[in-house]
Amino acid sequence: MVSEPIPPRCGGLFGSVRGVCLFGPVIPWDTTRTLCLREGPLGPKRTISTWLGAGHYSVSGASGYIASWLVKLLLEQGYYVRATVRNPNDTKKTGHLLALDGAKERLHLFKADSLEEGSFDSVVDGCDGVFHTASPAALEVTDPQADLIDPALKGTMNVLRSCAKIPSVKRVVVTASMATVVANGKPLTPDVLVDESWFSDPVFFQETKQWYMLSKTLAEEASWKFAKENGMDMVVMNPGWVIGPVLHPILNLSVEEVPKLINGGQTFLNIPYRWVDVRDVANAHIQAYEKQEASGRYCLVGSVSHGSQTLKILHNLYPVLHISQKCEDDKPCAPTYRVSQEKAKSLGIHFTPLEVTLKDTVDSLKENNLISF
Repeated sequence: MVSEPIPPRCGGLFGSVRGVCLFGPVIPWDTTRTLCLREGPLGPKRTISTWLGAGHYSVSGASGYIASWLVKLLLEQGYYVRATVRNPNDTKKTGHLLALDGAKERLHLFKADSLEEGSFDSVVDGCDGVFHTASPAALEVTDPQADLIDPALKGTMNVLRSCAKIPSVKRVVVTASMATVVANGKPLTPDVLVDESWFSDPVFFQETKQWYMLSKTLAEEASWKFAKENGMDMVVMNPGWVIGPVLHPILNLSVEEVPKLINGGQTFLNIPYRWVDVRDVANAHIQAYEKQEASGRYCLVGSVSHGSQTLKILHNLYPVLHISQKCEDDKPCAPTYRVSQEKAKSLGIHFTPLEVTLKDTVDSLKENNLISF
């Protein structure tokens, strides 16, 4: 929780120009926005990046895997963070956030109900940027509409509606998924290069009952429609299968795949994995806000590796482990394909090698007693 007063903020409309005021002379940011920077020790030499370092940002679903790392990096860069969680008093879900460096001074936890319109109004009021990461993640549910689709779709719309009301919010960064990119009917073969122009077909996910993928696809579609209709500056991040160190001892949907691979008592899926390091994903979110020229979607995939290739890396890293050697079927390995990194690199992202990510993941899981060997 914040133990010191939050520095005064004011946001307003300057004619037809949308901006944030921190008192002082107007300095242009681009042709549609202005920033008012307070005169101080740095005087007129104060840069946009310096201003960003003192900014206020909101992160939804802050106890989640990606969001926790996002909060950590924001605090490390000196930002003030307003983070929404289901229950701020549940230390099992929030303790790791409150223990982060800078949390005592610059982290404020809010309770917000994603299904309640207006629930995020007070959270984003006065914030410069908003990172919307909250969305339920599960592959098996009893009621797809209530458990996945409504929270993902309505939750995203409620956050965006709140942002549209608040003049201080300059840009919204939404966490989507590569699931909203790759399923468009095109073959995924070694000569194929997937990029941000691909959009998944929701009908395919509905027919195949892939409800999580459907929820993410519908939420991203609705986000773009809302942003265009309301003139909102929005950027969407499309990460692949996110792994890497954990900040609290809870396995999420993506990280739990690593213990499955090294379990030894199971076969592995005959599929390629779109791996990406959680630290790269969190950093990409921040860069997508900070870089004025950032726009549209960003595919975030460090490497596409078949399950058999991933297991070979794990075996070389940890030869003592009893790692599965049998594919779930006897068919030839499903081919891998490529995902464009061009736009991600324009953000300054240099993806962590898979070997490093896998080692850091396993070591972190062991340290948190989520696996043992």
